[in-house]
Amino acid sequence: MKIGIDARAAKWYRGTGIGTYSYQLIHSLNKIDNYNDYLLFVPDDCKLDIPFKENFHIKNIKQENQNNFWNEVNISNPLIDKSMDIYHVPQNGIGLPDSKNCPFVITLHDVIPYKMPDTVGEQYLKIFNEKLPNIIPMCDGIITVSEYSKEDIVKAFNFPREKIYVTYLASEDIYKPYDKALSKSIIEKSYSISGDYILYIGGFSPRKNILGLLNSFSMLLPKLKQDIKLVIAGSKGKSYEIYKKRAQDLLIEDKVIFPGFISMNHIPFMYNACELFVYPSFYEGFGLPPIEAMACGVPVITSNVTSIPEIVKNSTLLVDPFDVNELSEKIYNVLNDSELRQSLIIKGLKRASELTWEHTATNTLNAYQNILGKFK
Repeated sequence: MKIGIDARAAKWYRGTGIGTYSYQLIHSLNKIDNYNDYLLFVPDDCKLDIPFKENFHIKNIKQENQNNFWNEVNISNPLIDKSMDIYHVPQNGIGLPDSKNCPFVITLHDVIPYKMPDTVGEQYLKIFNEKLPNIIPMCDGIITVSEYSKEDIVKAFNFPREKIYVTYLASEDIYKPYDKALSKSIIEKSYSISGDYILYIGGFSPRKNILGLLNSFSMLLPKLKQDIKLVIAGSKGKSYEIYKKRAQDLLIEDKVIFPGFISMNHIPFMYNACELFVYPSFYEGFGLPPIEAMACGVPVITSNVTSIPEIVKNSTLLVDPFDVNELSEKIYNVLNDSELRQSLIIKGLKRASELTWEHTATNTLNAYQNILGKFK
């Protein structure tokens, strides 16, 4: 096969779920595949820090910087090379060419803009609503990241179930257990965070349920003997002021830290330095942060809704994200029960090890072959 891949997200959006997926998929295909030929479309003056083998080729495309990822990838890639057997757009199909010379496959991670439009950015929502109804009919196959997302796509777009392929994601190699004292030292030096803390890291969208986490934490504090803080890490979106005010209204602002964006080099240490990772999201197509935390040997509490139970299986404590009392109680239990903590750590490490990017790449290759077989 001669496989074309839109690699823009792998360069521009690294550190987010879609960017990490695009980068690791290409990186892992490069590891496992010596047979098929690849043509990667990347912007001028951009390089992927991957030692590509001879069957991987870069096609630079001219593109003006739009200062917004979704605006940038919304510009279609002109497919000058007409000898490709299949073309893959990993970022929800945004940027798929208007004209078609070969089978098209997209990775559609979720349909959150359809199901929870109030929880996504206005620009992405506009592009999603305007573009997806035209993109989906052009697809010969869709890759998604969970069985739950697969069913959502079938319902949202009436797309044939047999043309949707599930490829689970995985944590990157940087996420692994490190010495806790070293990790705490690095985090204190870099972000002035000292002492014990509970960690949330991820987006600031309302669907992440940060308000519920703050409410649960405030209920927890009077019961605890230990001094502990709540660290809510990630780029401060427009909801940040709402979360900051809620912490103030709950009189816990001295216990809640918003360090902002964490560099990829520091995220593994941020996980390793915490006592517990909590991810009470209302909706996930997959949800990488719990898997990353588990790979670091950290006990995890996360939601019992959407795709999350399918992905984490029995390796975390699952909680109803709408029940702040239950969330507070389970956080207390993990902090105070050493046997429970150890059990979650062991099960989490095992589950994280079962999810690998090599499996993702292998399953993606199988999807390409199936799509081509049906196309012919």
